[in-house]
Amino acid sequence: MKRGQRKPSKSDTDGFGYPPSGNRNPESVSTSNVVVNQSSRAAAASSPSNLVPPPVSGGAAVTSAAVEALPMFRDVPVSERQHLFLRKCQVCCFQFDFSDTLKMVREKEIKRLNLVDLVNFVQSGSGKISESNQEEMVRMISVNIFRGLPPSSHEHTGSENVEADEEEPYLDPSWPHLQLVYELLLRYVVSSDTDAKVAKRYINHSFVLNLLEMFDSEDLREREYLKTLLHRIYGKFMVHRPFIRKAINNIFYRFIYETQRHNGIGELLEILGSIINGFALPLKEEHKLFLMRALIPLHKPKSIAMYHQQLSYCITQFVEKDNKLADTVIRGFLRYWPITNCNKETLFLGELEEVLEATQATEFQRCMVPLFRQIARCLNSPHFQTAERALFLWNNEHIVSLIAQNRNVILPLVFEALENNIQSHWNQAVHGLTVNVRKMFQEMDAKLFEECRKQYAEKRAHASEADKRRELTWQKLADAAAVNQTR
Repeated sequence: MKRGQRKPSKSDTDGFGYPPSGNRNPESVSTSNVVVNQSSRAAAASSPSNLVPPPVSGGAAVTSAAVEALPMFRDVPVSERQHLFLRKCQVCCFQFDFSDTLKMVREKEIKRLNLVDLVNFVQSGSGKISESNQEEMVRMISVNIFRGLPPSSHEHTGSENVEADEEEPYLDPSWPHLQLVYELLLRYVVSSDTDAKVAKRYINHSFVLNLLEMFDSEDLREREYLKTLLHRIYGKFMVHRPFIRKAINNIFYRFIYETQRHNGIGELLEILGSIINGFALPLKEEHKLFLMRALIPLHKPKSIAMYHQQLSYCITQFVEKDNKLADTVIRGFLRYWPITNCNKETLFLGELEEVLEATQATEFQRCMVPLFRQIARCLNSPHFQTAERALFLWNNEHIVSLIAQNRNVILPLVFEALENNIQSHWNQAVHGLTVNVRKMFQEMDAKLFEECRKQYAEKRAHASEADKRRELTWQKLADAAAVNQTR
């Protein structure tokens, strides 16, 4: 090679030869679409990649003269539709600058109508797509979807991720085209005419990895499409299943231990919830390791509120499938239990109740001592919602039955916390709930209750005596200091 030139590396392309880069039912259209004219195509053929022209922004490389009318599929004979499909895919590889709504309006609309026609053609099943056209279609989809995402709003300010309802949702200006590209891919994947053995050549590991990268998009509409797509790909391409699980694992690891910033954790967990629900018994060691190394540590990030509902569902699914995992899960909760974040602590208590609902007596006994030491601390929380949520555990019949079976261990752990609430907690609702729980223990085992009350009274008396001795010691020190000053 000549000096100053270099051979393109694999990293310079997306695996298909290209540089990296609302409504599900598209409307039917009757307007003609477009195709690049012969001079443009000749220029494309002379390029090294021998593919369609690269994506462009603005009007530098695409002008009104560069496109011409292209008929609809229904307006051409069946024998010509495969060739027409190829030409439409090539035209749809052009990308535009959507930040300026007045720039190249006609060309944008022409591309949109082309995409609508492609979606309608694939959805109607009016003709099986040839293998070469499938490859070309996936190339076009890759050019449009796989792009560099703009920085998230919190990355500009350095603030933490915030709840979606606390700020205006981000809307990608290119969505009118993106939605149709995603719809085309979805219809291709779910179509009964799509042979998985053929399609896996194009919907390969590289494609799946790029698709997963797009889950960090701030646009909720895009993440919803991605969620549906990945779930369908997981269901149709069995060969990709282990790879998809591993790739999602890696996203979680990077989120937990490096960035703690990602927009699509909730959607990925929602997909995993369905996957976990389909796990066969007995659970594989791989799945148990996923629970311990990825799902449980997901309780660590501060932004857990954004995905806690989906995470709680995944955790509960594991415990319901294998009751022996309850001890592992509960001890995992305790390892990541928040100390200063009361809102997060309230979320933990809600999830804990769901796990305890699926916990059997044997596993409960293994973890009940550290568990109820933590619950006792929550009972005395000055944040009334945390204390109230901890007391709500006694409204669950299954949990009460577990407590009743092990009352000799549990009551001594929580008795002091209950008495402290009755005597000094500022919130009346917490005070009333505490009285009810205390009464429940008293009716459960009056003898044990009296023993605990006696031990509590003795402990308070000893504490009072210790306070008096401490005050007396300080008084003696003060008196000695005063005598030294007079000398």
